Amino acid sequence: MIAITRDVSPSLAACELSFVDRTPIDLARAVEQHRVYRAALAELGCEVHDLPAQADHPDAVFVEDVAIVVDEVAVMTRPGAASRRGEGATVVPLLARWRALHAIEAPGTLDGGDVLRIGRRVYVGESARSNADGIAQLRAILAPHGYTVQGVPIHGCLHLKSAVTALADDTVLLQPAWIGRDAFAGYRIVEVDPAEEHAANVLRIGDRAISPACFPRTHERIRTAGVDVLAVDVSELQKAEGAVTCCSLVFRG
Repeated sequence: MIAITRDVSPSLAACELSFVDRTPIDLARAVEQHRVYRAALAELGCEVHDLPAQADHPDAVFVEDVAIVVDEVAVMTRPGAASRRGEGATVVPLLARWRALHAIEAPGTLDGGDVLRIGRRVYVGESARSNADGIAQLRAILAPHGYTVQGVPIHGCLHLKSAVTALADDTVLLQPAWIGRDAFAGYRIVEVDPAEEHAANVLRIGDRAISPACFPRTHERIRTAGVDVLAVDVSELQKAEGAVTCCSLVFRG
């Protein structure tokens, strides 16, 4: 497995925020948390490629949003926040080592955080960051490779993967306050603990899941479902409306 990450920007405190209040971010602690996160990726067998920080792009550590990688191709996105549209350029040469590249064009917008792939099914959040044109372009790019692309309404959160992520090929972790169950009716659904609102975002690698350390009740539910949890502290990155999927692009090399 390949994992592409990017160092924390020194301007992280100026990040885009939509659904969380702005609070002070300890930059040194964020940098250390990101280092531990990268170590967790390596522990789970990933070959980690770390890009340098982009001082003029506060959100660039959330590298997931600038590309979507499937087994056959990669798609460079066009982020919904205009301030983030310069982040992808330095990812292109690295990603091109492993995949042929496509790109979402204006007027389409698409954030990688809105895209959840489970096998040959691709779910895309109908969010403020990903519009109908962007979803349609992704569908046209992936259809020749046998993928189906389905838009999914969300509410009250930034991205689809704020509300639902995969624990296994047949199991999803879901926050019912932010997304309906209908699109995932064919899967076993594990709901987050009601006391842990933001706990649905986990990063599945093989048969394990990386999850923020602050959600122990949901971790028990995940373990009961038969999935091992590797907890990491990403509290400073969470203040920037990030989580564990956001900080890497993980794919088979």
